[in-house]
Amino acid sequence: MPEVTERYEPGVPCWVDLMVPDQQAALDFYKDLFGWQGEIGPPEAGGYSICTLHDRPVAGIMATPAEDDRPAPPPAWTMYLATEDTDAATQRITDNGGALLVPPVDVMDLGRMAVAKDPTGAVFGLWQAKEFIGARTVNEHGAVIWSELNTSGVDAATSFYRNLAIEAGPMDGAPGYNALNAGGRTVGGMQGLENSPPGAPSHWITYFAVDDTDSVVDALIRADGSVLVPPFDMMAGRMAVVQDPQGAAFALIRPVPMGNA
Repeated sequence: MPEVTERYEPGVPCWVDLMVPDQQAALDFYKDLFGWQGEIGPPEAGGYSICTLHDRPVAGIMATPAEDDRPAPPPAWTMYLATEDTDAATQRITDNGGALLVPPVDVMDLGRMAVAKDPTGAVFGLWQAKEFIGARTVNEHGAVIWSELNTSGVDAATSFYRNLAIEAGPMDGAPGYNALNAGGRTVGGMQGLENSPPGAPSHWITYFAVDDTDSVVDALIRADGSVLVPPFDMMAGRMAVVQDPQGAAFALIRPVPMGNA
């Protein structure tokens, strides 16, 4: 069971959370799909749920906040990059063509966060850890294993994310696909929008590891989720792209064992 015990290096994806209209329904869905445990959090935390897998934090789920003056955002997963200084990072974001959606804010004594979008429009978060480092279970069934940027501007994104401690470069054996490197290792990928549906905006997508992609997709369908890309084999494993019943998209992958790719 891969366990994270130390703080994430800057630029490394360290957390994901989901914003949906029906928080309890999402908690129930992901409990059945991945085996997560979680409940609606206390009022002082805005009801935010920290879901666990093997008693360790794996992802967050929250209710879409009520806003009278504008439409509610669509259900979506948000990926957070680790940073040592959220305020300094947000300044670099705005200095280099990005925009802030949620300015830096303290989350009790857990950490300091912000949400931004890059110059191509992809939304992501920042997390400066204090008492809470982020996900402590990764790279196993039901946990995050990969973060991928699908962007309308690969060159622009490459330049932009360098300011957040991420270096991009071609991935061996995968023409047109770029590795995202931070903390001395590959932590994600990047590609253009050629493989996305027509008209899709730039976006990050979270991959969850599973033991059997086809079986998990079948379970998702039975739970009223939907399939955007049916299971298929590729160099890293067998994957699919799906939506939960409220419309949040994510990917599933049964990874190829190391050394067999």
